[in-house]
Amino acid sequence: MGKLIFIVDDEQAISKLITYWVKDKWKYDVEVFDNGEAMLRRLTERPDLILLDIMLPGLDGIETLKRVKQIDENIPVIMLSAQGNIQIAVETLKLGAYYYFSKPVDWSQLELSIRNAIKAYDLTKEVENLRENVKKEYSFDNIVSADGKMQDVFKLVSKVLNNEITVLIYGESGTGKELIARAVHYNGRRKDKPFVVVNCASIPRELLESELFGHEKGSFTGAHQRKLGKFEIANEGTIFLDEVGDLEMLLQAKLLRVIQERTFERVGGIETIKTDVRIISATNRDLKQAVVDKEFREDLYYRLNSFPIFIPPLRQRRGDILVVANHFLGIMTKKLGKEVKGFTKKAYKLIYEYAWPGNIREMENTIERSIIITESDVIDVDDLPPHIRNADGKGNYEYNGSLFSDDTVIPFEKLKEESIRHALKITSGNIVEAARKLQLGRATIYRLMEKYNIEHRTEE
Repeated sequence: MGKLIFIVDDEQAISKLITYWVKDKWKYDVEVFDNGEAMLRRLTERPDLILLDIMLPGLDGIETLKRVKQIDENIPVIMLSAQGNIQIAVETLKLGAYYYFSKPVDWSQLELSIRNAIKAYDLTKEVENLRENVKKEYSFDNIVSADGKMQDVFKLVSKVLNNEITVLIYGESGTGKELIARAVHYNGRRKDKPFVVVNCASIPRELLESELFGHEKGSFTGAHQRKLGKFEIANEGTIFLDEVGDLEMLLQAKLLRVIQERTFERVGGIETIKTDVRIISATNRDLKQAVVDKEFREDLYYRLNSFPIFIPPLRQRRGDILVVANHFLGIMTKKLGKEVKGFTKKAYKLIYEYAWPGNIREMENTIERSIIITESDVIDVDDLPPHIRNADGKGNYEYNGSLFSDDTVIPFEKLKEESIRHALKITSGNIVEAARKLQLGRATIYRLMEKYNIEHRTEE
């Protein structure tokens, strides 16, 4: 589809001439208007560029420009005027015009300006799309869970979205602490600002201070130029300090100062730098015990722990195990380009009863490996890693035990039925809440309940 340009000029001879160049010479799609009001009514079409004359009947070009920018500030507008008035040119540029041309127009310069404006607009739209995709990816609806314990986590997270309280996320490795931190950021007031991750355990201690706060040229061997730290880069956004319990005491003191005073200095520098950043941290350590053991500052602990959120391990939220397994099955079959429909009942039983010490991350890697290994269209016991096949399962299955009675493949329809029964059970029959957990519409839930003969109140 070609690029669409709106031309707004009440002088027919000029609009015809501009149309000739824009449409016939440069091959853009064109719509012509002789007044600003008519063009504004068509702005829902979202043109890629507007060529707007200053002198128009009724609503003049300046006022039309203002209204365009109120509707969509990113649409590029090039102003055209026979007056050649510098003050008007400056005013239009201040109001957000991309460029200003005096008539008669230099056609080569106008073409260049049009191409550059459209290219910039395309980049803006691309960035906005990426931003929206990121927001959708980290929305609560996309965090897969049907277990009541995780729903309690989501309720806590919803309380901190639009305030600046410092959040500390506890949980074992692989439980999804960063995913929750991103959900807080991308659903909160700083969502359009940077989200910067620092893994305090993976960066060598001697480099971590520079990584967090930056350094000046010549401050140490190898510091050949100034480097901005993560706190500087994350300004106005969020910094996520993963495994914050691994910070050494010196850095704990500097972090405490950033929290209290919102200032710091680069390594080797004397300039005091201000930062407006939200701090979310995470740890798999017992920081309270670390305080007792004199391994973590008590004052920093209380600053970071203003709003603690605990993410239970996967083995403690059995209602999620099969839901997450199927989630990764769908993702990985697309990624790997293999047609794998599901799991045999014995494979499902092993997946459910395994303790998953590596939590969600281990589950993701296991499902990917199993899809690669299987030579069938279903994942069977032999496709699972040996440590899962040989595990002494301790889980208690919440659904109908007959699902695991033989070695056949669990039908997808049966899995859907059991998922709906389970969601209704853990929500005490609340269809709205069950629909949200399953990411289905209420009408779909009602239809499937009728299909599977599920009563409004599920069996206890």
